[in-house]
Amino acid sequence: MMKRMIVVVIVLLGLSLGFVSVAYATDAGDLAQVRAATAKYHTLEAAAADGYALIPGLDYCFEKPGVGAMGYHYINPTLLDTSLDANQPEAMVYNRTIGGQLRLGAVEYIVPADAWDSAGNSQPPELLGESLHLNAALGVYVLHAWIWQVNPAGILEDWNPTVSCP
Repeated sequence: MMKRMIVVVIVLLGLSLGFVSVAYATDAGDLAQVRAATAKYHTLEAAAADGYALIPGLDYCFEKPGVGAMGYHYINPTLLDTSLDANQPEAMVYNRTIGGQLRLGAVEYIVPADAWDSAGNSQPPELLGESLHLNAALGVYVLHAWIWQVNPAGILEDWNPTVSCP
């Protein structure tokens, strides 16, 4: 009984300090497939060749002081519709390394909220067993997956506390 109590205390302490992460419904195999499908986008040239680019008005480093940052979103506008494909994210999210180079950190799934809602959907879109959430300021449903860079806040969290903007 005492041994189980110690284990519970250690796990709770680890959760509060961020040493233990909470498991998401997303299967590791699904994320491995996404990694395989997006591996070529470590170079901006490959991303650009497939239609990913900075979009005017969204061409800055996204940061939330005190929480973290996301980085620069290279978006493929031809993918912005009401359908989702786990292996073809709507955006690649890059952040700057210490040397100033852009590094792929995450992928992002994006569905325009007006199109989704006007199609009669009453729940947010889902992908990989997770619901996208509304970014009301941009009018889109989003889901980030930090598959190329560790995010201590969680693999599917928007903001990464280890990322900052110049």
